[in-house]
Amino acid sequence: MKKILVTGALGQIGSELTGKLRAVYGADNVIATDIRSNESDVVFDGPFEILDVMDDKKMHDIVKRNKVDTIIHLAALLSATAELKPLLAWNLNMGGLVNALEVAREENCQFFTPSSIGAFGPTTPKDHTPQDTIQRPTTMYGVNKVSGELLCDYYYHKFGVDTRGLRFPGLISYVAPPGGGTTDYAVEIYYEALQKQKYTSYIGEGTYMDMMYMPDALQAIVSLMEADPAKLIHRNSFNVTAMSFEPEQVAAEIRKHIPAFTMDYQVDPARQKIADSWPNSIDPTAAKEEWGFKAEYNLENMTVDMLEKLKAKLNV
Repeated sequence: MKKILVTGALGQIGSELTGKLRAVYGADNVIATDIRSNESDVVFDGPFEILDVMDDKKMHDIVKRNKVDTIIHLAALLSATAELKPLLAWNLNMGGLVNALEVAREENCQFFTPSSIGAFGPTTPKDHTPQDTIQRPTTMYGVNKVSGELLCDYYYHKFGVDTRGLRFPGLISYVAPPGGGTTDYAVEIYYEALQKQKYTSYIGEGTYMDMMYMPDALQAIVSLMEADPAKLIHRNSFNVTAMSFEPEQVAAEIRKHIPAFTMDYQVDPARQKIADSWPNSIDPTAAKEEWGFKAEYNLENMTVDMLEKLKAKLNV
């Protein structure tokens, strides 16, 4: 990767990945784009352009004008939001992906877009979910992700586009606020613990889901994109994970640092239904074997870092 375009750069992943890429490859070599602007470092610390990913002509112009060789396509609606607006999710998530893939094909760009554990469904094996298994999701977000995996496979086999992708679990970060995902509780709980010393979980007790701390997710993207293509078998759908837990385990870990913290439950049926359709834990063996994936954070050391960083951020 020498000249990189990031779509959705102000979103959950992009707001942190852009900075990491600029640190590694040089600020001038990472062009951040989003449908809106704000006052963040993403906008002011390097090239930034307004881009609606449904505008394929403008996307093509930005790539050609900047001599981009790598497209990181992140623009999408997340799971809970997508379920509320399914047609918008289909049009944006799939239409934007097709546009980005077409530009990658025309300009011979390396290509990354994230998939998700949302690509699995209620008939998928729930524990240690294999890399290759049944995928029959029951959400629009999941349908988008399965379709995206297949479409990226198609562009690789049909046109030779160097497509790559990861099935991310829930991503936990102290930088970007929650953005409409089913696993957002695992971010919100740290904010509430510090600000109110209590939290009401919308995900039910005993609901296990895979999670990953954002620094591990960002490193996974860079490592995959730098990996030897000859060693990649799965390309667009690598299972990656760092930990699997249910809400009470997060609360228990937080209480080690904030003993007065309490949590109760008020389950959101819509998001609980999505969570129940996802695996309890997934198997990342293929990612480890094909490009050396390794996560550094578990629930314990992530909690220490989250609380430390959020104390400074929230000034509490």
